[in-house]
Amino acid sequence: MRIFILIIFLIIGVSACQQTNYEILVLNGLTMGTTYSVKINADNAFVKKNQISDDIDEILSEINQSMSTYIKESELSNINFSTISDWQSISDDLFEVIDHAINVSLKTNGAFDITIAPLVNLWGFGPDKLQNKIPTDEIIELTKKNTGYKKIFIDKSLKKISKFDPNLHIDLSGIAKGFAVDKIARYLDKRGFKNYLVEIGGELIGKGLNKDNEIWQIGIENPNNNSDTIKRIIQLKDMAMATSGNYMNYFEKDGVRYSHTINPVTGKPIKHKLASVTVLDNSAMNADALATAFMVLGSEKALSLADNLEIAIYLIIKEGKRFEEKYNDYFMPYLSD
Repeated sequence: MRIFILIIFLIIGVSACQQTNYEILVLNGLTMGTTYSVKINADNAFVKKNQISDDIDEILSEINQSMSTYIKESELSNINFSTISDWQSISDDLFEVIDHAINVSLKTNGAFDITIAPLVNLWGFGPDKLQNKIPTDEIIELTKKNTGYKKIFIDKSLKKISKFDPNLHIDLSGIAKGFAVDKIARYLDKRGFKNYLVEIGGELIGKGLNKDNEIWQIGIENPNNNSDTIKRIIQLKDMAMATSGNYMNYFEKDGVRYSHTINPVTGKPIKHKLASVTVLDNSAMNADALATAFMVLGSEKALSLADNLEIAIYLIIKEGKRFEEKYNDYFMPYLSD
């Protein structure tokens, strides 16, 4: 299961622009083991509040029932528990997410992999959180044999899936929240809403303007544990944003720090100095998956790949006791002065 630190929050400021007469409709709740928030800036949102709330809850419930590994009867759990390698028909949503996950795996040369749950569990960052001893290289290699995105086969025409290895376990926690953000955004678009902010567990999409007729502004927090200061303010207009962090979720043993971010290729926690990655893209699902991949790759490889993919990326890098920032040219237009 992918675990990451939420380091973003909505900046609420006072605008010099003429304000609308709209009130922000705010819907909050729990989903996917985290929280969600939907903010809608529209004159008719409150009239439709109950219907919108019910529809969003239904969307999230359907995604959970399809993609959760904690629901034993979910569609994904049925695939994971299956010990056969025959082709299996899957829902449109599940197919879309798995198909996109494999595409990201290919683009990142395996830095993103939805089959690494056994390795995450091995290092004590799974549901049991057993952080008592460091696994041997032999155990790591044995565990890796039951992982690998290339062992997943999909039939795009029939929307079917097959596992080359019956023991393969698929976990979509590194991409499903982004997909859920996108799906709620699609729903709001269909309802005719032009101004809204959707957030699930730190993955966001902002469309249009807030109640002050300003672009939605998102703060990236300074990762220094002793500081509540904001590192940067991002202007999120018609764009999705995802952040993956590494600086708080770890354990130490014999003076060595072990990160929760596991490199699927080595089977071991990452060791570089990258503290967090923020990715901007049209799709929250794509940003979600890429943030994880870039976190695995480290700053130099992440920046290079982001440029090749024309993806906006912002990095916070730990240098001794300080944190430094780097970002590419694609990210610059979204920085607030």
